[in-house]
Amino acid sequence: MKAASLSIPNALVSAATSKPRYLTRWSVLTLVFLTATLCRADDRPSFILLMGDDHGWSETGYNGHPYLQTPVLDEMARSGLRLDHFYSGHPSCSPTRGSVLTGRHPNRYGTFSPGWSIRPKEITIAHLLSEAGYRCGHFGKWHLGPVKSDSPTNPRAMGFDEYVSHDNFYEMNPPFSRNGDPPQTIRGEGSEVTIDETIKFIDRARADETPFLAVVWFGSPHEPYSGLDKDLALYDDLPQTLAERTVRLTSMETGKQTTRPLRDVLRERYAEITAMDRSIGTLRDYLADKGLRDNTLIWYCGDNGSPRSSGRVTTPFRGEKGLMYEGGIRVPGLIEWPARIATSRVSEVNSVTSDMLPTLCELAGVQTPDRPLDGISIVPVIDGKMTQRPKPICFWSYPTKRVTAAQAKPKPYIDPAFQEGTTPLVKEMAGKLTRSFNNYHQPEITDEDYAGPRVILDNRFKLVVDASAKDPTNVELFDLHADREEATNLAQSNAEVTERLSRQLRTWQTSVLNSLQEADY
Repeated sequence: MKAASLSIPNALVSAATSKPRYLTRWSVLTLVFLTATLCRADDRPSFILLMGDDHGWSETGYNGHPYLQTPVLDEMARSGLRLDHFYSGHPSCSPTRGSVLTGRHPNRYGTFSPGWSIRPKEITIAHLLSEAGYRCGHFGKWHLGPVKSDSPTNPRAMGFDEYVSHDNFYEMNPPFSRNGDPPQTIRGEGSEVTIDETIKFIDRARADETPFLAVVWFGSPHEPYSGLDKDLALYDDLPQTLAERTVRLTSMETGKQTTRPLRDVLRERYAEITAMDRSIGTLRDYLADKGLRDNTLIWYCGDNGSPRSSGRVTTPFRGEKGLMYEGGIRVPGLIEWPARIATSRVSEVNSVTSDMLPTLCELAGVQTPDRPLDGISIVPVIDGKMTQRPKPICFWSYPTKRVTAAQAKPKPYIDPAFQEGTTPLVKEMAGKLTRSFNNYHQPEITDEDYAGPRVILDNRFKLVVDASAKDPTNVELFDLHADREEATNLAQSNAEVTERLSRQLRTWQTSVLNSLQEADY
């Protein structure tokens, strides 16, 4: 493979000496480029970050699901590193995706919940690795802003060299934008199409003898559900008792909410998960065939816990998507990398999606951004040398009414015209079948800004505050080593731990709010 270039682009030199507000970002990128010159591209691993949409911890065969067939994920769990205590950065999708790209909690840049975009001044793993000589591509669900060409938060604007992406989730025959072009329908099962495009990208990187980063965010198994006949047939014999329960979800026919028997819904949901699993197998087989598998790190996870439409058929956890209990934030976590993970292992060290950026930076020999990060490198976990996390993980659902209330008159961070999505959806939202986004400049910080459901998780104890967003005085403390079901509240009986974690959580929130007010730029 080609060695990294030894010439420094003029753009880096000029940008590093221009307006002060660019100094931090461009100084980081200069360091990244200089670091890359010290190692040859063929010494560095390639990276594939895979993410299922609404795929919770319990919905895998290897975690004991009684009905689901996920043979590829099960094989990855048997052969690689199984992260049994892996968490999404937030109990919903857009914020978690932001945490993957930035290594930062999404509240730092106003990606509060689905439909809130990232900010253009954030530094992503794609910015860092592309400057270090990696080819970077995004495929599938984006959901951090529109993917159209003039969006300041499309994948290319956020550091990717190329993309085939959707503003939100997608089903069969997905309408994707290719590098910002108007959306075009690509015929086929959604996960299979996504992997086909990923493989084409890797082929181009291979032809150029370039290490690559592929961020692959599936549209499955997010509702509404559908499946190929061969996958649906696998679940024809689900228990009849499931037909006695109903769930609310989007209708594939109308795009509006409907009520259906849980058995019918799960047949389609499970078919989507199996199709996604098979597509991951296609990717692994391709890597093996091309001699790329040994030195390619594949990292799979979900973006949040399973939704209510999954019926909570089998789970050891309390809660679901949108909630701060384990069922809302603990997700499947798998790393496969034969060159460095030669034998299978299971880790119970707490890790989270914001760990991805610092981990990949360390493995690629790249400097992390000079701004507050919430993730840490888990290379010591990969190497079997870490048994406890050195700092807690914090979660927080920010009270968005603070910036959207009529009296607040918030100032848009991005021109609303650039926040209008274009890729069609099956699900109707705000009276239309496309997704649009928001992000605002933060008003002056007050005590109200510290509200909202929030969590601090250390190696053993988990403090949960205002879990329902209805009782801000409600404080719960759980010992997850003894009580993963979060059934016994220890907040009063273990007041010392409760006080310590409460102070740490408040200090962290203050740091996040400083970032939200653009102190990092």
